[in-house]
Amino acid sequence: MYINAISHYLPETVIGNGHYGSLNGLTDEWIFRRSGIRTRTKASAAENGNTMAIETVKSAAGSLPYPLCDIDLIIGATYTPYDTVGTLAHAVQCRFRIEQAKVFSITSACSSFLNAVEIVEAYFASGKAARALVIASEHNFAYTDEADERSGHLWGDGAGAVFISKERCHADDMEIVDVRTSGLAHIGRGPDGVYLRPNDGGLVMPHGQDVFVHACKFMVSEAKSILENNDLRLDDVHYLIPHQANARIIERVAKLLGVGDERVISNIEELGNTGCASTVICLSQNRERFKKGDLILITVFGGGYSSGAMLVKR
Repeated sequence: MYINAISHYLPETVIGNGHYGSLNGLTDEWIFRRSGIRTRTKASAAENGNTMAIETVKSAAGSLPYPLCDIDLIIGATYTPYDTVGTLAHAVQCRFRIEQAKVFSITSACSSFLNAVEIVEAYFASGKAARALVIASEHNFAYTDEADERSGHLWGDGAGAVFISKERCHADDMEIVDVRTSGLAHIGRGPDGVYLRPNDGGLVMPHGQDVFVHACKFMVSEAKSILENNDLRLDDVHYLIPHQANARIIERVAKLLGVGDERVISNIEELGNTGCASTVICLSQNRERFKKGDLILITVFGGGYSSGAMLVKR
């Protein structure tokens, strides 16, 4: 599989740590020390998960080597939907009139983007699709109690998109070497570690330590497994993009993998936790940084729990 175009969208509103001092007494120093976050992006009152998805597709459409109408599969990825009936994938199909596409959205917490890419792989293998669009869009603030001392300060809003083809379309296409995901609901706190219950407190992380321990463990094991399955070593990896949940998790995962800071890509300090969109946003933000032949390793962990990894070659 090949990435023909990639893009991201971030809301203009930026919320600094000082915002939380008046809400719950948390200081900038405390928040940064515990999470690595200084600021986060917040969607405006006129924005939502669907509008952010449309904006990120719009910004990439002009760089595609084929017309949007040639796309035959659209998958949305989110755990913070604006609408669970007319999903973000449907909103994108409607806005751009992509008439021949199969359309649906999926959720598996912060691994949702990789789950969606793996579904694309299955559609391509079955011959039911050849050109896909995957959009990850998270509107965390729509479900967050900002005064919550445990996790109200962690989240950010944003979206990212990748256009994927079964065959190479252009010399500049990035190759998806492999992708894999795992369900881990039987591990640790499982579905209770992080949850989003719209009528019962919204988006909450009541068991942060459990999340930390299992995120570190499984992001590392997924990374090692995907490399081993492709006869590759960590020395072959030029860049590591971990899920952007917490700077301490990112640092721990990099240390356990033996990857130096110069090879780790992160945006947690500026954007907060943008959920399943975080890794595709990182990939898009740094596309020009990657040189021909560079191997990028993405590894994620999501509430519920779930995990996954993907290898991309420039």
